[in-house]
Amino acid sequence: MFESLSDRLGGVFDRLRGRGALNEDDVRAAMREVRVALLEADVALPVARSFIDSVTEKAVGQSVLKSVTPGQQVVKIVNDALVEMLGAETSDLQLDVTPPAVVMMVGLQGSGKTTTTAKIAKRLAERDRKKVLMASLDVQRPAAQEQLAVLGTQASVATLPIVAGQQPVEIARRALQAAKLQGFDVVMLDTAGRLHVDQALMEEMKAVADIANPHEILLVVDALTGQDAVNVASSFTAQVPLTGVVLTRMDGDARGGAALSMRAVTGKPIKFIGTGEKLDGIEPFHPSRVAGRILGMGDVVSLVERAAETIKVEEAEALAAKMAKGQFDLNDMRSQLAQMRRMGGLGALASMLPGLKKAQAAMNAGGMDDKILIRMDAIISSMTPKERAKPEIINAKRKIRVAKGSGTTVQEVNKILKMHQDMATAMKRIKKMGGMKGLAAMFGKGGLDQMMGGLGGGAGGGMPQLPGLGGGGGPGGLPPGFEKFLKR
Repeated sequence: MFESLSDRLGGVFDRLRGRGALNEDDVRAAMREVRVALLEADVALPVARSFIDSVTEKAVGQSVLKSVTPGQQVVKIVNDALVEMLGAETSDLQLDVTPPAVVMMVGLQGSGKTTTTAKIAKRLAERDRKKVLMASLDVQRPAAQEQLAVLGTQASVATLPIVAGQQPVEIARRALQAAKLQGFDVVMLDTAGRLHVDQALMEEMKAVADIANPHEILLVVDALTGQDAVNVASSFTAQVPLTGVVLTRMDGDARGGAALSMRAVTGKPIKFIGTGEKLDGIEPFHPSRVAGRILGMGDVVSLVERAAETIKVEEAEALAAKMAKGQFDLNDMRSQLAQMRRMGGLGALASMLPGLKKAQAAMNAGGMDDKILIRMDAIISSMTPKERAKPEIINAKRKIRVAKGSGTTVQEVNKILKMHQDMATAMKRIKKMGGMKGLAAMFGKGGLDQMMGGLGGGAGGGMPQLPGLGGGGGPGGLPPGFEKFLKR
């Protein structure tokens, strides 16, 4: 997401940072380019104009132009303005009320409202330990109620039984009664949509809102509709007391104009963004993190959170124990590759780490996608348990068998074995450095660069680069030698 905007802004700011001194004309010229980039990203014209005026006013001040690093100062001003435009702070669902809390979902047909209802319900049930009841009030679209029931089964969330012939207001009233009687914490009402905003849709929503008295009214908007998403948001804002917005299909929106305009147009926070078709493909919207992604600063916090969510404790503890002994076999390497896939694959990792936009672009240009991880796993899977535990026994004859079994080549098998050898060497160095206690001591003394040097790489004086995409090595990132495997 935000790829085209991020690339355009990156070019503008690279030129600014490349100059030692800036004058007012330089800044204004750069801001004109930023304005064009925002408009090309489908940001609403009034929002783009207001943003540029605000940034320019601050950026042409003496404190910026006379500073030691004026280019960096301008980037910081743009970052702060982006965060402010996106909403400044993360906005959570306000569910700290006497149960049941009522969440009403509204939006046009085809925006992903029903799926989003199930995604949020699943998130509330699993992360917040809430007892959630979903109810479909959509009697317009064929099989809409059945769809929510199926999603409820998949998400392990209760859905209100379907009663043929009932109207939306009656269904809402029955859902509230059921929630109170059965002790549900949250009731989610999935209302009907239309192909366009019409009066019948608005009247129906108002009637449901009067009966349910919802604590949250979330507008679900398809980010891919771009400028039209802003128009839809304006129409709903004028009719219904919205409390927040959910943007779906953000993973497919390279421009991001809807996200940048939505807060300014509606005055309401973006609470969630949809990042995939699966029921766990939803994330809270963090303005500061999104601004960081747009400006190529990465999003390490989200990366760490995703790792915490996807990591398997037993695997991590077993690997840590083996690392302490300087051991690392192909089974361990396979579990590391699986972890990378659970975290979203190569593209997701590269997009969240600072300074890797160019590396990500190179990966895309070279046709390097997450199928590489699948192919690597296939190679290791084609080995026998004994071969995975003791890779040194894999001779030429065994390599031919593994290559045929995985549908790859002997050269690729050799690259996997070389990569494993590099990682195993790194583990032995960790043992020589005192194991986990030695590593912890180095962190405590600020010896990160010394540690990375001991592992055979590192950025040298800064944050270690992603191994295999420009240096670095060692556990926790991509395996050393990864770029060799990619260069087929």
